[in-house]
Amino acid sequence: MIELPNIPAAALAKRVVHELRKAGHDALLAGGCVRDLLLKRDPKDYDVATSATPDEVEALFARTVAVGKAFGVIKVLDEKLKTLEVEVATFRFDGPYLDGRRPSSVRFTNAAEDAARRDFTINALFLDPGTGEVHDYVGGLKDLEAGLIRAVGDPRARFEEDKLRLIRAVRFAAGLNFDIDDRTLAAVADMSGEINVVSAERIQAELTKLLTARGQSRGFRLMFETGLLDEILPEISAMVGVKQPPEYHPEGDVWTHTMLALDLMPHPVTITVALGVLLHDVGKPPTYDDTGDRIRFHGHDKLGAEMAVRILRRLKFPTDVIERVQSLVADHLKFMNVQKMKTSTLKRFVRKPHFQEDLELHRIDCLAGPGDLDTYKYVLQRMTEFQREPERLSPKLPIDGNDLMALGLPPGPRYRELLTAVEDEMLEGRIESREQALAFVRARAGL
Repeated sequence: MIELPNIPAAALAKRVVHELRKAGHDALLAGGCVRDLLLKRDPKDYDVATSATPDEVEALFARTVAVGKAFGVIKVLDEKLKTLEVEVATFRFDGPYLDGRRPSSVRFTNAAEDAARRDFTINALFLDPGTGEVHDYVGGLKDLEAGLIRAVGDPRARFEEDKLRLIRAVRFAAGLNFDIDDRTLAAVADMSGEINVVSAERIQAELTKLLTARGQSRGFRLMFETGLLDEILPEISAMVGVKQPPEYHPEGDVWTHTMLALDLMPHPVTITVALGVLLHDVGKPPTYDDTGDRIRFHGHDKLGAEMAVRILRRLKFPTDVIERVQSLVADHLKFMNVQKMKTSTLKRFVRKPHFQEDLELHRIDCLAGPGDLDTYKYVLQRMTEFQREPERLSPKLPIDGNDLMALGLPPGPRYRELLTAVEDEMLEGRIESREQALAFVRARAGL
């Protein structure tokens, strides 16, 4: 018997099922929440499947949102907690999929036919929250026990219906550490070239889920083996076989290093750190140079940052994510020089927005290579020192452009240069007052 956890989302789902049944309709928990409960994982959300039509669902509950009424989907919102909701879908059988995404028509039906139109057997299970009984029409329980991702029915037919399922098969296998059934895996490989009919936004959403869950490297290896990676992220496929100098990268080629780095990410991990880890060496394949005394990748940080922007724009990531990942990739080699940096330069580096993400990428990068964390520990030590006097990390300048004008200096680019130099002196601890700042400017400007 499966018991629901004692949390508000589960209580709302149970209450929705109860109300639907009280009104004479069949109703069960469905899909991913059932799978996760059986795996003793915490479901991210709870979905209900029912014989009630969308109109009947709307009539029964006070607060609803018709998110996909044509496809039988209504959201039921909790009457007190505004952010709490349960998706309620009418049992349905889908007509032909003409766009590789959604059915051209649907007809409302029963639980057995509803299960037959779902993507994978482990996602086609139903649960009676009252009795704890699981309803399995497609062999999902057996596949859960075997740790297997299997398409419901004919894999090619399921993937023809929605090409996004090609990536979803990989994501579920990676996140659950399951194998993919042979016929399903063969269909993914055969149809990988068709993934590009799926919108960039939907692919991005699946990649985000893959990168921020466990099993990331396994997911990318499966994508490479099936051809999906060549279609979605050819820049990552290009890392395979790109050698690195063994004295700095005893682990192997750029691909091996990147996959190890993905495995070393903490959990939970932000999408910006995850993308930074994935893309930090994306500039190495096109900058590979073995004509000198050893293999080098001149300017791979700069080129990698430019490539990261193009890749993430192509995949329709939000602008703020793109900007942060660009910064992570562009700055990841700066750590090589931190122990030689002037105090002012180091302070400017560690006070950059989201520096903790830069530091985390550096830690992962080191552990995926030789494993030397001396620089990481040095930065932590210096940050601790800086935090003792936070006013010296971001000091307020005691003079401004008006003061420079009063000294007789004509406005222009020189102002920025002089004020930056004043801040450098303050960061180094050599200027602490307005008088010292003005004296420094007079001497610097030859006044």
